[in-house]
Amino acid sequence: MGRTTSVLFAKEGAKVVVADIDETKGKETVDVILKAGGEATFLKTDVSKALDVQTLVKVTVQKYGRLDVLANNAGINPTGTVVDTSEELWERTININLKGVFLGMKYAIPEMIRSGGGSIINWSSVNGLCGLFNEAAYDASKGGVVLITKATALDFGTENIRVNCICPGITDTPLIQGYIKNSPDPKKFFKELVDMNAAFKRIIKPEEVSNAALFLASDESSGITGTVLTVDGGYTAL
Repeated sequence: MGRTTSVLFAKEGAKVVVADIDETKGKETVDVILKAGGEATFLKTDVSKALDVQTLVKVTVQKYGRLDVLANNAGINPTGTVVDTSEELWERTININLKGVFLGMKYAIPEMIRSGGGSIINWSSVNGLCGLFNEAAYDASKGGVVLITKATALDFGTENIRVNCICPGITDTPLIQGYIKNSPDPKKFFKELVDMNAAFKRIIKPEEVSNAALFLASDESSGITGTVLTVDGGYTAL
């Protein structure tokens, strides 16, 4: 979803800074954008570290002069109940999924204020709206993203900064593909995932989530802030 969003934003004329802890994948995303005639830069970033995020914002402003849109997309999805989740895994999940969103907004917002406003899109999940078995840390982190989105939207609306949240359902990403491949019965597990997107009975495409992000980044959503936009094929309609 991070890659498809970066590529789509560049296609629409944005100058994109791709931030990823995976240098190889991040540079691949930049190459896709450049080959399509867009403009992009890569910066290796650990979103759970304040200095990395500060540097990301600083480099962006130095290179392009301003920061208009922040897409907080990084995340991990471990499994486990509160009993069998280690403290280390709990902290890692919260640090990447929730603290990463906090740090992104903390350092991006002052630059947005200086340039007259901006739009922030935070990635939560349907797991941030309803619990799922055996995903305690992930559910907690994504629920936190929903509420920090709403709180920040209220705090900075008068500065012309909009803050919204996307909650994807089961989406065709390498993470999901890995879960299917490594399951005891991939065919059965795939069907279970499809059935969770209750209305469509299919897995959501990453591009469909990116289109929602583009809408929230654009002036077409100028009256929208503090909202949660589900892209879930009916997952939460049940």
